[in-house]
Amino acid sequence: MRFYIRSFSLFLVAFTSVTYVFAQPAPLSGFDEYADKARRDWEVPGMAIAIVKDDKIVFAKGYGVRKIGENTPVDEKTLFAIGSSSKAFTSAAIAILVDEGTLKWDDRVTKYLPEFETYDPYVTRELTIRDLLTHRSGLERGDQLWYGTENSREEILRRTRFIKPTWSLRSTFGYQNLMYLAAGQVVEKVTGKTWDAFVAERIFSPLGMNDSNTSITAFKTGGNVSTPHSKVDDKVVAIPWRKIDNIAPAGSINSSVTDVAQWIRVQLGQGTFDGKKVFSAATAREMHMPQTVIRIEGAQGLTYPEAHFLNYGLGWFLSDYKGRKVVEHGGAIDGMRAEVAIVPEEKLGVVVLTNLGGSVVSMPLLYRIIDAYIGSPQKDWSAEMLKSYKTLIDQAASAQKKAEAERVMGTKSSHDLSSYSGTYNNELYGDVRVTEDNGKLRIQFGPAFVGSMEHWHYDTFRVTFDGPGGAKAPVSFGLNVLGKIDTLTLNMAGMGAYPFKRVPATPTNTAAVR
Repeated sequence: MRFYIRSFSLFLVAFTSVTYVFAQPAPLSGFDEYADKARRDWEVPGMAIAIVKDDKIVFAKGYGVRKIGENTPVDEKTLFAIGSSSKAFTSAAIAILVDEGTLKWDDRVTKYLPEFETYDPYVTRELTIRDLLTHRSGLERGDQLWYGTENSREEILRRTRFIKPTWSLRSTFGYQNLMYLAAGQVVEKVTGKTWDAFVAERIFSPLGMNDSNTSITAFKTGGNVSTPHSKVDDKVVAIPWRKIDNIAPAGSINSSVTDVAQWIRVQLGQGTFDGKKVFSAATAREMHMPQTVIRIEGAQGLTYPEAHFLNYGLGWFLSDYKGRKVVEHGGAIDGMRAEVAIVPEEKLGVVVLTNLGGSVVSMPLLYRIIDAYIGSPQKDWSAEMLKSYKTLIDQAASAQKKAEAERVMGTKSSHDLSSYSGTYNNELYGDVRVTEDNGKLRIQFGPAFVGSMEHWHYDTFRVTFDGPGGAKAPVSFGLNVLGKIDTLTLNMAGMGAYPFKRVPATPTNTAAVR
């Protein structure tokens, strides 16, 4: 049943090169001021919002600045990273190929990627394209395979065989970027075009998403591009863009709210855009259909405060809100946060792009907009969710303090510092190098993670990585039966307990080791 708001009428008054300009009768009355206040309350430097209703962009506007400390404003054309909101584009690319009869949702992955292998031979044999897109492979995330590394897409998938399963196949929702990379490689294998080229040709182009791209290398000097930001020591600072081309099908798209609004239109149009079919209504329904059940607990309770059910479709989260189905996906990558959502029954769509990592201001704004269009009493979702968010942050800080309180004081390492120097290898993650420099240990894991270590207790050290914020992680060393340093375990988020085995030093003087 469709809900009609008889007393509301929206119309576009004029378009300028800066923004869409609107009279603001109900339902958007007061929203402009509310959105900017929410942005400031959440300490977001810059943000852009677009709303689609009845196949028209009825609102598109920027707030704040592209970079903190500068005056260049965000507008509706400013580019942001949309992060994992890109996943729906990968599902749509597969959907187009399903429509053409090139492949099927339930084809086995090895039919197209015969070299693809997982830790479990059964999973390797049974894993389907649908499994790639629904976060039910059973594998842990393994994000350190791609994040901040120089591993190619092919090398990342080659090493996937070493990732140990956390759950059995199809038993549990477990968010997985690597499987979306595999889906993107399927697209390349069957079309002869990279995922990037296929998305540009078959999705960006017909939708008129002319400013969108799949790599930060496409940015032009002086272009209308936002800067990522992060909170460091409770202060918002600008940080560099991170190149993530090696995991692109899972989250590399950069776009503006006016471009993403076209993407919303084709989703609400069941695959049809301005009379042209981009993908079929049947595959649109399939992408928006529940595939994997998700438990609503922990942080999920913050972002889905009124949901009774939460599922994952094909590149989309599916939930309920006040009797309506909501199809949406957030996105987060260094210094950026996005939210793309549609409410099919209301022919309503929303995109919120922000340039502060960690912030979830997009969700209260989404609910505020939905409430406005369904005639629900207005609620200060921003204030309520900000309070809950700060509670979660405080809980995390308390857990960190508790962990630090477990440090055993008065201990010392079993060996002198030089004994810890060397190269340590793991078949999944590659090499970690430890060196001694002026009485301190330094560690390097790939090009992005370099830092200094201080003794913590026993044979555990704590590394403080170079760069904004100085992220910290424990590093533990293990001994062999001879009491020699033999292994290293780097406890970074998303890595799991994968020990790195010490690599024997290569003799430089062969005569000395006869």
